[in-house]
Amino acid sequence: MACAVAWRCAVRLMLENELASELSTKLANKLANKLLTKHPNKSPDNQARKLENKLPALYTFRRCPYAIRARLAIKVSGIRVEEIEVKLSDKPAALIAISPKATVPVLHFADGTVIEESLDIMRWALALHDPDSWLAGRAKDNEDTDTLINTNDTNFKQALDCYKYPDRFPEHTQQHYRDVDAAVFLGALETRLSETRFLFGNNITLADAAIFPFVRQYAAVDIDWFNASAYVALRGWHDAWQASALFQSVMRK
Repeated sequence: MACAVAWRCAVRLMLENELASELSTKLANKLANKLLTKHPNKSPDNQARKLENKLPALYTFRRCPYAIRARLAIKVSGIRVEEIEVKLSDKPAALIAISPKATVPVLHFADGTVIEESLDIMRWALALHDPDSWLAGRAKDNEDTDTLINTNDTNFKQALDCYKYPDRFPEHTQQHYRDVDAAVFLGALETRLSETRFLFGNNITLADAAIFPFVRQYAAVDIDWFNASAYVALRGWHDAWQASALFQSVMRK
């Protein structure tokens, strides 16, 4: 009799434990569902999706030629980014934190990836989507394209800075920087553009978009002189870019 009673007690205790466990599980699931219904963005999947859907942040400055060429490539690719206009005299701490050199453009992704060079940003955007085949010309004339862009970014950029800020570079006159130093590169562009509509044929390539913002800056130093200069083909190329819907779209305030 005592054994039977003990057995019944054991069975009852086991059933009660199972029931308690089942109720506990149901209660936990109910609470989780309630929390997710109330705070749907707190789920791991939603958090991952939110991170995935966050637009890359492009730190930029409207008139900077490096930033302009990055925006041109991003715009033509159709990729969406969040543009953050930087005040150069008061650079945001967030920019300095991800890129200590704090020069624009800088592209910052939600996963922490950072692209700090304008040409790398251009190639990233066009590698994802290149509807106008800007990279096609580069693939065909790869070495020439890279050489021309590199000359723009080094020799011509130095001559441009001297021409634009002659007080900072008193070694020569402003006219010397314009007519001698800068003329070497601009003369090479004039020769190319006298033969074809764009720098590497009759279609825009990476080189055109990468170099135009610097020629634009050069022309703006003395636009009357530039418009009367012997750079006939270069002026036509410059003016066509300047008036293009693409360029206008990346320069809106």
